[in-house]
Amino acid sequence: MSVSLLEKYLPEKTLPFLRKWFGEHYIHIKITKGRNSKLGDYRKMPDKSHQITINSTLQPQLFFFVLTHELAHLIAFEKFGRRISPHGSEWKQTFQEMLLESISIYSEDLKPIILNFSKSPKANFMASPDLVRYFHIEDYEDESSYIEDLTINDRFIYRKQTYILQEKLKKNYLCQNLDNGKKYIFKPLARVEIAS
Repeated sequence: MSVSLLEKYLPEKTLPFLRKWFGEHYIHIKITKGRNSKLGDYRKMPDKSHQITINSTLQPQLFFFVLTHELAHLIAFEKFGRRISPHGSEWKQTFQEMLLESISIYSEDLKPIILNFSKSPKANFMASPDLVRYFHIEDYEDESSYIEDLTINDRFIYRKQTYILQEKLKKNYLCQNLDNGKKYIFKPLARVEIAS
């Protein structure tokens, strides 16, 4: 897919950044249906080309943000070698530089959130509460509440299984799966359905 074919998914004025970042690399961009498990991913193909997949349902600014995240993998691996950790310091540094370079793309109310995120980029978008709230990620999920809005002993449904919230840890929540008895840790912004 050529860079210009991505234009309908992107905010205005992003193509110069993408052309620079794509460089001479041969990149397959696959636009997928919305996936609940991830917003995008990157992989190097056996023929030395690169593949990036991104959900088609993302708002333009989020689409660009996710594309930047995935391109940061490609650029970091090419610059530092294949032995680096996928979300290690080299990737964080690369992603940070790309976010700051392209900050003008984002709307005025989003810029401070991107700047704050860029200080220590996270591997998982869901680990950034400000970004999750800004983009109303519930639009991409079927559930109805954040786990942080529940109280101890509340029951909820997550991926068709019933849990009970047992304890708030430092940042996360310890919950017991009532179907199998096992305990699981949930992030504060996990989307869940309150059990009746």
